[in-house]
Amino acid sequence: MAVATADLPIRATGLNTYYGASHILRGVDFTVQRGETIGLMGRNGMGKSTLLKSIMGLVKPRAGAVEIMGRNMTGRPPYEVAQLGIAYVPEGRGIFGNLSVVENLKMAARAGTRGQRDWTYERVLETFPRLKERLGHGGQQLSGGEQQMLTIGRALMTNPDVLILDEATEGLAPLIAREIWRICGLIRESGISSVIVDKNWKHVTQITDRNVILVKGEVVFEGTSNTLLAQPELLAQHLGV
Repeated sequence: MAVATADLPIRATGLNTYYGASHILRGVDFTVQRGETIGLMGRNGMGKSTLLKSIMGLVKPRAGAVEIMGRNMTGRPPYEVAQLGIAYVPEGRGIFGNLSVVENLKMAARAGTRGQRDWTYERVLETFPRLKERLGHGGQQLSGGEQQMLTIGRALMTNPDVLILDEATEGLAPLIAREIWRICGLIRESGISSVIVDKNWKHVTQITDRNVILVKGEVVFEGTSNTLLAQPELLAQHLGV
């Protein structure tokens, strides 16, 4: 069934992205619908981060198109993509280590594309009680898990239409990872679309509506969590489980 462009915050078609002579994405189609939570899966080096960077304008595809909110944004700078309501939490987090927790959060505060201010400073602190205890701490003083919470909280302060989360829980202790998954569930319930990259497919499929698996820069599976979980041979072949 065709989906109206207005209901597709992100639509990428026929993406071919290279790093030098290396052909990373090979004709990838990828869409995000309003209110949808998507799991982007695949082993290391299969093109997941490159797809996200191609959407965000951090890498320019050699062929194909990226539409954000129905507008052609192929190769446009990342800040223009962000202004259309796409928040990106990169692998490695990218917080400002010399700024306090308060400063990291408040610098990002703004209304969303429809004027929405659902995610206020107070709501973010309620969602991340650990950050509330560390408001005066500098970003570099936080643990890895706290930094991840701060990055997600800062993204939510922009009141985005779509939140892209690359390597949601990589390197985090199990207790902290569980907290991140709880927050991902709250984000889904709030109606924000999200794209989640994480190696823990069991947690990913618990909260996603749809999943996409990349192998060597090509989509080899796209379907619901139930459809994916019903094919253990697919999980074993492409995700190594």
